[in-house]
Amino acid sequence: MLGAAVMLMNAHFAVASAQDAPKQDTPAKKAKAVKDQQEYDIYNDVIKDANPTGPNYKKLLTDLDTWTQKYPNTDYKDERIAYYVQGYAGGGQPTKALDAVKGLIGGDLPGLKTALTSPSLILSTLYFSVASALQAASAGNPTPDELDTGSKVAHLLLDYSKEWFSPDNKDVVMTDANRTQGLKTMQDAANGALLQITLYPGMSILKPSPKDAPTCAKAEPAFIKALQDRPDSGQIALQLANTFFCQRAVSPDKLQQSVYEYARAVVSAQGAPWGLDATNQKAFDTFLTNTYKALHGTDEGLSDLKEQAKASPLPPAGFRIKTSSEIAMEQQAKFQKDNPQLATWMGIEGQLSGDNGQAFFDGSLKDADVHGDGGAKALKGTVIGMMTKVADKPSKPATCNPNELLVAIPLPGQTADTAKVKLHLDTALKGKVDNGTEVQWDGVPSVFTKDPFQLTMDILDKSKIDVAVTACPPPPAAKKSAAPAAKKKGGE
Repeated sequence: MLGAAVMLMNAHFAVASAQDAPKQDTPAKKAKAVKDQQEYDIYNDVIKDANPTGPNYKKLLTDLDTWTQKYPNTDYKDERIAYYVQGYAGGGQPTKALDAVKGLIGGDLPGLKTALTSPSLILSTLYFSVASALQAASAGNPTPDELDTGSKVAHLLLDYSKEWFSPDNKDVVMTDANRTQGLKTMQDAANGALLQITLYPGMSILKPSPKDAPTCAKAEPAFIKALQDRPDSGQIALQLANTFFCQRAVSPDKLQQSVYEYARAVVSAQGAPWGLDATNQKAFDTFLTNTYKALHGTDEGLSDLKEQAKASPLPPAGFRIKTSSEIAMEQQAKFQKDNPQLATWMGIEGQLSGDNGQAFFDGSLKDADVHGDGGAKALKGTVIGMMTKVADKPSKPATCNPNELLVAIPLPGQTADTAKVKLHLDTALKGKVDNGTEVQWDGVPSVFTKDPFQLTMDILDKSKIDVAVTACPPPPAAKKSAAPAAKKKGGE
């Protein structure tokens, strides 16, 4: 900042020198004047020390001290304070610079203009004060009074620089391009200092342990207040987002809030100092997208979130993004409601298919009464075969009157060509069940094999099964034997 100040002031140094030069004492006027030649020479040395083309801040402070000791009651006391501000700021003593400038800004801009009649000295004094405020807030340990002083000089510089660099200000000899650049330099400096001052309460709390959740929790109110004070700042929204994100392991709600503030940061106006630059805005937009998708499962709703973040710097009460697990649970609940029988089977098959499938069958499923609620049957499938089982003999395919049905229960995306369940009926059906017929039942699991996968369920009586049975085809007609040929009489 000070380098920029030197470059800026150098273009106008000739005018500044003429305006700042001390006046010889003239009895006819009561304007400011030096006491004698020695004070005149000291004052000129001070101006030379502060020359933007090659400032010597160490010598400046020495000459100012000499001037103070020899002429404590000079008419140029306010100008001397202004040069002290420059000397302290240029010499890396921001605390002293901010303490010194307080004597000049008590009357705000009108009072400052009265105290310092040189416009260029007013501008440079404010600029150096702002530089000190920025240094104190970003690297030092400023007191509340110093932060207040820094904020005040920054606002004064915002106002005065507009006046000083205005095209209507004919006392400033500059090209239009230099005026535009000069104003931007001053405005950026003032806003940059205000940003650091606004962030300082939160940043000072974070400084010892910026990734520690309890520390982030302590800093959170300070960043919330900062964003409330400057709701247009994407930089502050980003700091608040980081503070929320730091606490995500402690509270899932903090992750939700961090996503909102990252959205606020990337939709806020772009550009330093208050907003993110194009590179950072793009980077954090990508981070936002990835974080949102990890939380929600997809990027559905992200554009709506950004629009919501545009409208308010802080998330509204009760703000919440549905998590992927919550969405899955909702979908599962809807699926169970719409497909209760298939959902029941999916639960059973999922357990049986797992590494502990046999243990689940033996300990929880075998001999259990699997039945539906409210009169509905527990399970539903498609018949793909009929069997007959007699005593302990192996089951055999049947064409009619089966006492076992092979049933497919295809999951979504599967075909109905594998018998996952074998229904064993205590009483054989009278008739036949065509392949593809729907069957619903309540039953008692009795046997399970994992490879090939098949669950046998006993149907204890006919009321436990609903299936369409058709008549068996009649047996084929018996063939009639041919009549024996008649014997001929006599010799015939």
